[in-house]
Amino acid sequence: MEFRHLGRSGLKISEISYGNWLTHGSQVEEDAAKLCVQAALDEGITTFDTADVYAGTKAEEVLGRALKGVRRESLEIFTKVYWPTGPGRNDSGLSRKHITESIHGSLRRLQTDYVDLYQAHRFDHETPLEETLKTFDDLVRQGKVLYVGVSEWTADQIAQALKIADEMGFDRIVSNQPQYSMLWRVIESEIVPLCEREGVGQIVWSPIAQGVLTGKYLPGRQPPEGSRATDASGSGMIARFMKDDVLSRVQELKPIADDLGLSMAQLAVAWVLQNPNVSSAIIGASRPEQVRDNVKAAGVKLDSDVLKRIDDVLGSIVERDPARTSSPNPRP
Repeated sequence: MEFRHLGRSGLKISEISYGNWLTHGSQVEEDAAKLCVQAALDEGITTFDTADVYAGTKAEEVLGRALKGVRRESLEIFTKVYWPTGPGRNDSGLSRKHITESIHGSLRRLQTDYVDLYQAHRFDHETPLEETLKTFDDLVRQGKVLYVGVSEWTADQIAQALKIADEMGFDRIVSNQPQYSMLWRVIESEIVPLCEREGVGQIVWSPIAQGVLTGKYLPGRQPPEGSRATDASGSGMIARFMKDDVLSRVQELKPIADDLGLSMAQLAVAWVLQNPNVSSAIIGASRPEQVRDNVKAAGVKLDSDVLKRIDDVLGSIVERDPARTSSPNPRP
């Protein structure tokens, strides 16, 4: 495993991190989830990403139990706040009330006194940004949160938050967690240039495009039983890629991976890590062998000829529109 700084901060994180969205507490039984976490630890992953909303708060509980007994100082534990975690009108968003209540719930479920990174899971159009940032800053002062980040914010929203933090003396955002893969490059034109200038690192999710870039989904055929595309909780997000023109182009990536001695999943993870603004790529797994396979992408260098071959294969099917980054208004 190799390590990178989280943005311009002093915190070093594993360049491949382990995330439990759509797995722990839902798709994967707890015993299997624990085996996946242990495989991640065995492979040198120290960074673990979750969120209060995953599996209706169960994912944090499973991760907390899976990491119990591991030296806390050797881990970087990330979680998020924004989406609803209860039926009340204040059980979502980025108000002082919801953030404060949510961090306490997350710490309890994760069985820890602090999280290394607390992330605003979306932008809240209904709460003054000053209120949100002041609440995050208070949690930093209290020692419950060490660093603050965001997820799926636009470049303008990130820039606005940085400006307010500088003017008011708050802790600055050090990270953004966007979707990013060979197929989904919406951050490249606006977010990445801003974040490179401001010292904000990307912790990217879905580098394998919910499994599409493994090549297991074939054009003109039904998805394999038990795959993400057949799961009620995961099929909605993957649907945008389940088109024959996309799946056909993905199959053309296999010779490139073969030439490099990589699996297609390893190629996909390695590809996002070529971007110097990426601090870490989040992988998920339902089986330990998936973890062991994906971590082999750590440290892989792809030369410019390989990157051009990938671009030539994928062509116009790549999504690049920065407007695809958005947050609900009003909040859920």
